[in-house]
Parts: sequence; C-alpha cells; structure tokens
Amino acid sequence: MLALSLEDARESRSAHNGVFMSSVAVRMMKGSLWISGARAVVNAAGFFSTIMLARLLAPEDFGLVALGTTILAIMTAVTEMSLSQALVHHKDPQADHFHTAWTLGAARGLLLAAVMTILGRPLAALYEEPRLETLIYAFAFSVFLSGLANPRTVMLSKKLIFWQEFLLSVAERLVSLAVAIGVALHFQSYWALVAGVVVGQFTSVVLSYFILPFRPRIVWRHARELWSFSVWLTLGNAMNTINWRFDQLLVGHLLGRSALGHYTVGDSLAQMPTREAISPLTGTLFPALAGIASDPDRLRAGYQRAQSLITAIALPVGVGFALVAEPLVLLTMGTKWLPAVPIIQALSSVFALQTLGSMAQPLGMALGATKLLFMRDLQMFFVRLPTITCAMLLWGLPGLVYARVFTGLIAACVNMVLVRRLTGLGLLRQLGANFRSLVCVAVMVMGTSAVMKLLDSNGLVHDLRYLAAAVSSGAALYLSSSALLWMASGRPVGPEREFVSLASKLLSQVRRAAPAKRT
Repeated sequence: MLALSLEDARESRSAHNGVFMSSVAVRMMKGSLWISGARAVVNAAGFFSTIMLARLLAPEDFGLVALGTTILAIMTAVTEMSLSQALVHHKDPQADHFHTAWTLGAARGLLLAAVMTILGRPLAALYEEPRLETLIYAFAFSVFLSGLANPRTVMLSKKLIFWQEFLLSVAERLVSLAVAIGVALHFQSYWALVAGVVVGQFTSVVLSYFILPFRPRIVWRHARELWSFSVWLTLGNAMNTINWRFDQLLVGHLLGRSALGHYTVGDSLAQMPTREAISPLTGTLFPALAGIASDPDRLRAGYQRAQSLITAIALPVGVGFALVAEPLVLLTMGTKWLPAVPIIQALSSVFALQTLGSMAQPLGMALGATKLLFMRDLQMFFVRLPTITCAMLLWGLPGLVYARVFTGLIAACVNMVLVRRLTGLGLLRQLGANFRSLVCVAVMVMGTSAVMKLLDSNGLVHDLRYLAAAVSSGAALYLSSSALLWMASGRPVGPEREFVSLASKLLSQVRRAAPAKRT
C-alpha cells in the first residue's frame, strides 16, 4: 500500500509538473506571438526609418547624434538600478514595492538629467563640437522622462501577459518614426534623430499610465531590498555599456563624424536582424525560467529547448543578412553608405553566432546569479576594451571591426562556460543541440553565394530582382536542408519538432474553423 501510495504521489506530481510546464509553454508561446507582432512592426518601422533618414541626412549627422546617444547610454547604464528585473524576481511584490521603484527611478532620472546639463558644455569643448551641447540638453530631458515611467507594467511580463507591451512598443516606435521623418523632410537636420527619440520616450511614459493605472507616491521603504538584487545587474550593465559603447567615442574622437556615422549605422543594421529574430522568445524567457528555477532538470530542459530554437531562427537570419548587405545598402541607401557594408557583413555574422550562448543572461537572472553575470561582464571588459582600442589605433576602422569579431566569438565561449556552471550542461551538449542549424547555415552560405555570383554575371547586382533571388534561394536552402537533415537524424527533439508541432496545431485550428464558417 505504501509503495502504491508513493507511486501514485509521483504520478500525481509528474502530471502536475506536466500541466505546469504546458501552461508555461502556452503562455510563453502567446507572449512570443504578441512580442513577435510588436517586434515585426517595430523592426519594419526601424528599418524604414533608418533607410529614409539615411537618404535625407548625411553620415556626419548620424555621427554627431551617435556621440550624444553614446554619452547618454554610458551615463544611464552607470546609474541604472535594474528595478524591473528586481520586481520580476520578487516572489510577491506589494504596492509599496512599486512606489519605491517609482521613487528611485524618478530620483535617478532627475539627478542624471541635472548632471548631463552641467556636463553639456565641457563635453562639447572636449570633442570640439559646439552642436553637441544642445544635443546633450535634449537627451537630458529624455532621461528625465524615462525616470517617470510606470513600474507596474513589469507585472505584465512577470505574468507572461504581453499585449500591453505590444501597444507600448509599437506606439512609441510609430510616433518616433513619424516625428523623425517629418522633421527630416522639413529641416533636413540631425535634429530629426533627436526629436524622434524624445517624443517617442514621452509617448511611452504617458501610455504606460493609461494601460495600467498607477498613482505613484514617494516611498523609500523597500529601497535596500530592491537594490540588493539589482546591484550586481547595475554594475554589470554599466560595465557592458562602457565596454560596447566606448568604441563609438574612440571613432568619433579619432576618425571623425563621417566615419562614426558609417560605423554607427552599420552596427545598428547588423544588430537588427538577429535582435529582432530572437526578441519574441528572449522577452519571455526570463520570467518563464524564473518560474521553474527551483527544478534543475526542468530548468536544463527548458533552457536547451529555448536556446536551440533561438539559434535555429537567428543564425540563418543574421548570416543571411550579411550575405545580402551590399545589394541591400546600394538599393535602399545609396553609394554614400557603401563604407558601412563590410561593417554590416562582419558584425551581423558574429551577432548570429553569439546566440549560441546569449541566453546566459536571462538564465543567470532567473537563478539570481547576478554576481556571476557581473564577473562575466568584468572579464569581457578587460578582454574587449584593450583589444579594440589597440586594433583601431594600429589599423583604423577595419582593425576595430576585426577586433569586434574576435572578441564577439570569445564572448560566445564565455557565455557557454557560464551556462555549464549554472546548469551542468557541457559545452559539447550545448553545441550538439545546435549542430543541425550550424550545418544548414553552411549549406545556405555556399549555395546562396553561388547564386549571387551567377546573377551578378547577368548584370543584376543593383536590381531588386537580384536581392529577392538571393533572399529566396537562401531561405529555400536553409529550410530544405534543415528538413532533410532532421529526418535523416531520425526526427529527434529539437527546433524542427517545435516548428512542425506549431504548424500542425495551426493547421488543425484552421480545419476546425472552416466547417464552423460553412455552417
């Protein structure tokens, strides 16, 4: 009887865990669909904005604004308190936790805006750029606005509810796009870039209070509690931002505004395909993993499943974008942006490869291992910063790009080692889960390169048909080789099965809906 009772208990617990995992998976999928929709709109709007503004403005305009945004990003990161992550990690946040978070955010925004206002003139003198002073004043106002954001919206992510995030992100981007293009068409000035940022920030803050009503009060009661979780995230974020933004300050100071414009736009476009491909899943991964962090087996399985799916999507998108960078830039932005092409090609490829370990961040946050994340960031700081600085001083902008590729691959390895420490998943197991994706991307690269050379010989290199043929051939090669390799491997568990399962569910829903419409 006792054995039967224990067996029944195990079966009951297993069934409960299965239901829980199914519930989490469904909510993650729904959240991913909402974020996918948001990111699709945001991505399209961002790409369209970059193309339009690149045609209307000069590379020097982008370089000037990049200086201002880099200074803003570094100062913001140094004072960032990661309060949203602390609230998500908290088991049961109460009203005073949100009031405390709002108080800390508003105080930080006000203080940071004052410091930026004071430093505006000295920074403009340092870069011998008088226009930089007024830009910094405008960004100071933007950071003050960001400090007033509604902290309660984080509960939507905690509960894996994302339609409000769809509304917030899409509204902010569309308003920013409309303002930036309107100002650029009328004035053809770098202020178009600034106006879009400030007005978009204002829109986001106002909408956050309409979506989730909240009347903030000044409360400091839980400041130490929130800070105890976020302190390591803050230090890591500051280290990361300095690490990843310092190169823009160097380029602007040593190589000039035009080179910085090409570098900034190339870097931004290179990040876009990988970032937008994985955002739907990464946006839901932290709260989902936090919900199963106490069960190591489910955590390992959940991480491996999500990571392989992300790489299967992001790797071909990022590498494919690098393949078509030159005809895309020529077709959409013109010859004045050709110096950005090698930057896009190199960085887009390495960003795609970095997805092999990029999920270490939400994994570490879910486990509360924020100190380990900071130590990782500190290690990469002392690897990346000297490497890119020396490379740029010796070989200029090409040296900087090659150094970023080298340090990016090192960062991917460091992340995979961190995942092994957090979950026990060995490096070979992590690579093995992505083996088919790596092989199929290699097939895609070889086949698409051959198609592009063949078409180039027919004089279509600047034509839209050339670009469409390259994209369609790359997609066909990747998808077909993925399907064949998966079936040849015995249809194992992996991203292919996820796609097949999702497709069959959608098809069954369509079939069920069809008779209902006829009746």
